[in-house]
Amino acid sequence: MGGQREKDGAGDAALLRAVAAGDPAAMADLYDRHAGWLHARLTRRCADPEVVREVLQDTFVTVWRSAAGHRGEEAGGWLWTIAARRLVDARRAQERAARVAGPPLEPEPHGGYEPAASAEDRVLAGLEYGDVGTALDRISPELREVLRATVVDGLSTREAARLLGIPEGTVKSRARRARAELRTALGHLNPSPLGGMA
Repeated sequence: MGGQREKDGAGDAALLRAVAAGDPAAMADLYDRHAGWLHARLTRRCADPEVVREVLQDTFVTVWRSAAGHRGEEAGGWLWTIAARRLVDARRAQERAARVAGPPLEPEPHGGYEPAASAEDRVLAGLEYGDVGTALDRISPELREVLRATVVDGLSTREAARLLGIPEGTVKSRARRARAELRTALGHLNPSPLGGMA
């Protein structure tokens, strides 16, 4: 499996160099290699198929424009970073449009109305801006990327290993270490009133 991953990585690197040089055939090959799994991961984060299609398109437009900036890291991880950022941008644009158009209203107990936020949006906002996001920023990048792949994106150990270019055993051990470090970081952010860790 490691040999195939190295071959895929070398192929992706060559494709990205060709894309950076303006080769549309290389772009088509890169799209064929990665669009399927990117679409699947985006669909796990966003239930609106139109938004997913737009984000996928924006992702590859960004790749076309910025392939020269690829620094040699694993192409799948780089592509997912772009896609995840485009999804955040799309959600922010939707929120802005909803504020301008007026929010969908949900009755409140006191008789007023408040916009309804989906459970997924609340969880993702907590991951990005809440204590969990702060704690994630405090753990090492290699542990953070394993947690994001396995917990946030819902990938299996095998899928995460392939995406990150590391053995499955390494994914498992990093996930254990990441959870322990995250627990510690969260404990420092929210110490319990009794003096112990939360």
